[in-house]
Amino acid sequence: METVDRPADNALKGIVVTDVFTLVMALWQDWSVLQLMWPFWMQSLIIGWYARRRMLLLREFCTRGMKVNGRPVEPTQRTQRQMANFFVLHYGGFHAGYLFFLLAMSTTADAGGFITVTNSSSGVASQVLIGHVHPLDFLIYAALALGFWQAHRASHIEHVRADLGNTPKLGNLMMLPYARIIPMHLTIILAVPLGTGAIWVFVLLKIAADVMMHKVEHRVLQHGSSRMDAIA
Repeated sequence: METVDRPADNALKGIVVTDVFTLVMALWQDWSVLQLMWPFWMQSLIIGWYARRRMLLLREFCTRGMKVNGRPVEPTQRTQRQMANFFVLHYGGFHAGYLFFLLAMSTTADAGGFITVTNSSSGVASQVLIGHVHPLDFLIYAALALGFWQAHRASHIEHVRADLGNTPKLGNLMMLPYARIIPMHLTIILAVPLGTGAIWVFVLLKIAADVMMHKVEHRVLQHGSSRMDAIA
């Protein structure tokens, strides 16, 4: 009979609570989509940090189907570290691009918080409200980042503990964090046509992605855990 993993449920609850609390803060502070993307960008960095740490803490792992320069790789410590470092470069590159976008948008808005967007097909220019990021916002972002760190740390501990009793596929662990980036992509694309409704779309997409990935990591990659070693 399958037992209920209460710690995993608690970790998921923490992740959802921090996502919802971020939405509450956004509504309370009347944030624009730009302002809301900052704390979720920080959350994504935290997810990447723990994803790399999880890969490096594996004792046994599978590399079936993985290839480097067209050749299969063996499940060695060298492969483990190379893949973790590649993940940092690739995942970090995405977030460097997002940081450039956020900084550019945060510094180009006019006094009213608008930027001019020109339709590449019709040539029609329109004003889009993206708001301003204020110093006080970054104090709130720091508090939210602390909440994200605590929630994802709890999830990370559970996942690593289960990893030690299994032989997870290293390639799967590398790819999972990228699903968290999808809401950012869609928000950038849909922010203009959706207007103020983009905030709700963004947060709902984020919650859905976080819940789905937590379930996948816990129920699919962690099945059959036998050794429950303590993780500091």
